Amino acid sequence: MKFINGTDRNQAVLIPTSLEELIPQDHSVRFIDAFVNNLDLEKMGFRTQFIENGRPAYRPKDLLKLYIYGYMNKTRSSRDLEKETKRNIEVMWLLNSLSPDHNTISNFRRDNPKAIKKVFRQTVAIARNFNLIGAVLIAGDGTKLRAQNSKKNNYNQKKIDRHLAYIEKKLAEYCKALETADGDTEKGKEKVKEIKVKIQKQNKHKAKYKKIEQQLKATGEKQVSSSDPESRQLVVRGVVTEVCYNVQSTVDAKHKLPIDYKVTNTNDKQAMTSMVENAIEILGNNTFDAVFDKGYYTAEQIHNTQQLGITTHVCVPNPASQAPDKAYNVSEFVYNKKHDTYTCPAGQTLKTNGNWYQKKSYRVKQYKTKLCKQCPVKDLCTKAKYQKIIERHEFAEAIEINKQNIAKNPKIYAQRQSIVEHPFGTMKRGWGFDYITTKKSIKRASADVGFIFIAYNLRRLINLLGITVLMTYLEHLFSLFLNDLRLLKLKITSFKQLSIFIYICEINNKKLEIDDNLLYL
Repeated sequence: MKFINGTDRNQAVLIPTSLEELIPQDHSVRFIDAFVNNLDLEKMGFRTQFIENGRPAYRPKDLLKLYIYGYMNKTRSSRDLEKETKRNIEVMWLLNSLSPDHNTISNFRRDNPKAIKKVFRQTVAIARNFNLIGAVLIAGDGTKLRAQNSKKNNYNQKKIDRHLAYIEKKLAEYCKALETADGDTEKGKEKVKEIKVKIQKQNKHKAKYKKIEQQLKATGEKQVSSSDPESRQLVVRGVVTEVCYNVQSTVDAKHKLPIDYKVTNTNDKQAMTSMVENAIEILGNNTFDAVFDKGYYTAEQIHNTQQLGITTHVCVPNPASQAPDKAYNVSEFVYNKKHDTYTCPAGQTLKTNGNWYQKKSYRVKQYKTKLCKQCPVKDLCTKAKYQKIIERHEFAEAIEINKQNIAKNPKIYAQRQSIVEHPFGTMKRGWGFDYITTKKSIKRASADVGFIFIAYNLRRLINLLGITVLMTYLEHLFSLFLNDLRLLKLKITSFKQLSIFIYICEINNKKLEIDDNLLYL
C-alpha cells in the first residue's frame, strides 16, 4: 500500500529557508506587525524609555505584537505565550526570534490597561476610515466574565453571620466536651489535647471572619472577595450567581463592530448614560438611536440619555404590581399633562396635592380620589383596603417617550440581540474567553478584556476588508508609490477592494485611473 512519506530528519539542507520565506504575504501575522508598527506607543502611554544600566528591556512593540497575536489565536496565558515564542514559526517571525520571560510578558499586560484601550480605539479608527461604522444605530449590553475568585471566597454580612453562628455553636460543644473530659488518664489527656486543637482552629476561623466583617464595615461595601478583591458576586441569569466582572460594551449596528467597552463590578442599571456619552465622543454626533435591554431600564438613566439628544429604545419590563384585573393596571390609566391628573378606566379623575415624596433614589407624586372607596369595580382595580394610589415618577415623561419610541419602531429594538450579542457570542463561545485570566484588580481585568476586544475588531476588519487592503492602508502604499513609481501593480479581485482603494485615494487627495484591472496614480 502506498503512503505519503515525509522528509528524512537527517537530510541536510544546502540552502536554509529563512523565516521570511515561511510566512505568506497575505498572512494575518503580517497585518499585526504592520498595525503595531504604525502606532505611536509613547503617545498612547506605553513606557518606551528605560535606564541603560543592566540588561536591556524588550521593546513595547514586540510585547504588544505578541499579545495581539496570542489573543487572536485563543492564547492568553503569559506562560503559554512564552512557549509560543520558542516553537511557533509565526511568532518567531513576528518577534524576530525574541523569547521574553513569562514574567516580562505578564507585567506588560498588568502595567498598561489604559494604553491597551487606546490601541482598541485605533481599531475603531481604522473601521471608521473605511466607513464600516454606520453611526446610525448602536446597541449596548453587559456580559459577565468569571473572575479568578470562587464563591467560597466571596463574603457578605449574611454569610459571615452564618459562619460565626456555626463557629459559636461548635465552640460551645467543644467547651462542654472539655468540661466532661477526664484529664487524669492518658486517654483523657489525649482527648483534651484534641479538643483544644479544635478550639484553636475554630478561634482562628472566627478571627478571620471578624477581620472580613471589619473590612466590610470600613469600606461600606456589601460584599468582599478574598482572591480577587474587586470582583463581585452578580446575577448571571435568573437566580444563578457567579463571582465575576460585568463587561459593558457598545456595538455599532452596521457591521457588529464594538466601539467601546468598560469593565465594571456592578449590574447594568447605572451604566447607560456613560456608555452613550462615550459613544457620542467616539462617533462625533448625537443623531443615532440607542438600544438597550430591560436591565438598563432606570428612569433617571433614560432621562439623562434623552437629554443628550439620543433616541432611546430601552425594553420596558413588566410592572412590579398588577391589578386583580389587567384592565385596571396602572398602564391603563390616562395622564392629563395640562391638568396634572390621571383618569381611571372607570372614568374617575385622580388628583395630586402637588407634593413630591422621596423614595430611595428618586421622587414621586401621588394621585388618588376619595370616590375609589365607593367604586363598584374597586376589587378589580386594587387590593388596597381604602383606595388606589398611583405614583408618578419625576422622570415619567422620559419613560413615556421611550415607550413611544419602541411602539413606533418595533423593528429597531428587534435588532438588539443580533447587534450586541454577536461579539459576545464569538468571544465567549467561539474563543472560550468566558472568564478573566488576571487577578487582583479591575484595572488588570480591563487589560485582559481590552486585548479580547482588540483581537475581535482586528479579526472583523480582516474578514470585511482582507489582508491586502489593510496592509495597503497601514503602510501608506499610495504615498510611497507616488514618490517612487507611476504604476501600482496591484490586481483588483473584487468590487469591494476597488471601492476601498478609491476611498484611500480620496482621503489622500490622489486621483486614480483604472485600466485592465491595474491602478494608475
